[in-house]
Amino acid sequence: MTDYISIKGLEVFAYHGVFESEKNLGQRYKIDLKIGTKTQRAGLTDDLEKTIDYGALAKEVSENFSRKSFNLIEAAAEDTAIFILDNYKNIEEVYARIIKPYTPVRESIDEVAVEIFRKKSISYIGLGANIGNREENLNNALNLINENKYMKILKKSSLYETAAWGVVDQPDFLNMAIKIETVLSPHELLYELNNIEEKLGRTRLRHRGERNIDLDILFFDDLVIFENDLIIPHPYIKERSFVLDPLNEIEPYLNHPVYNNQIRDLKSDLDSKNKN
Repeated sequence: MTDYISIKGLEVFAYHGVFESEKNLGQRYKIDLKIGTKTQRAGLTDDLEKTIDYGALAKEVSENFSRKSFNLIEAAAEDTAIFILDNYKNIEEVYARIIKPYTPVRESIDEVAVEIFRKKSISYIGLGANIGNREENLNNALNLINENKYMKILKKSSLYETAAWGVVDQPDFLNMAIKIETVLSPHELLYELNNIEEKLGRTRLRHRGERNIDLDILFFDDLVIFENDLIIPHPYIKERSFVLDPLNEIEPYLNHPVYNNQIRDLKSDLDSKNKN
């Protein structure tokens, strides 16, 4: 259960905007925040240490907002939400509304505001490589994920060597799985993972063919998404030992939201099927 603390009308002077006049002269902004956290322990103990010090939070948000300069208030809002989630581990969700009272447009407008909602999500990523230095390729991918400020690796499996699945006339794969915490949406996470693949020089020679690196979103919270560019959970999880084995190592009790079975049970079913 999530509780909420609200801060409204935090005034901050900053230098955000596309025009040079905005960046040079600056103006006052207003920030509204709604923070998702757990407050019951603080309520039962009357102990400030068990909750969010909203005075300190307001000061830190103000300082962070004013020392940077973005073209767009969308970027300022994104940075504010991520700053809070990064620096307050007991905050799970952030609603941020950035109000720009004075806008450089001819029309009469009281204010322009951007409202966003961000939260910490859990995702599981499958990694694989079967050409080049496979282990080095996987380690390079892990390093780039760790360097990405929007992702944090929480768990990682051992390496598993397996024969290619689907298209079998290619070298064996090294596979692994990781559990990450991210503030990205599923589509933005996919975008960031694709960027990492490109940085590592992935080329797609044929469908399900050889690759020096492959990064797949297996699960994202308990979401079920079926779109042209993104399917979550990954549609072939229960058919692939090279996915289930490393997942079972790091999260055997993870529930598949479509089949309503735990990973350990899906693995057991596939192991039995492969024996027969």
